Amino acid sequence: MAKNKTTENQNSVTAFLRTVANEQKRKETAAIIDLFSEYTGYEPKMWGTSIVGFGSYHYKYESGREGDAPLAGVAARANAITLYLGSEFNDRDALLAKLGKYKTGKGCLYIQKLEDIDKAVLAKIISNAVDHRKKQHSA
Repeated sequence: MAKNKTTENQNSVTAFLRTVANEQKRKETAAIIDLFSEYTGYEPKMWGTSIVGFGSYHYKYESGREGDAPLAGVAARANAITLYLGSEFNDRDALLAKLGKYKTGKGCLYIQKLEDIDKAVLAKIISNAVDHRKKQHSA
């Protein structure tokens, strides 16, 4: 069975942030990392080469594939800042309705600029998403 490429490692989050070429995106990603740290209660850790993760949980699929993943994460991608929060959490629809300008993917939120979203709503989303994943996986 293939080994996961995205695993927690000892790489520096600060060094990773220095690799984000766009200064505005670098500053906003750093601010979001601080928000995640505050509302998850976990220190940021690198997962793979480009995801900053918070906490971890173990998963196992019916296929037998298993591994570890961050409870929540952030990545500065070329097209957007990606927030890995899972697709299910308490009050999801109501909170997303208040968040501001974003797009969604499977378990992700994509934002262009921090000013496009309500940071207080994002803080609640982060807390709810991590709580849900902890309960779901008994982390």
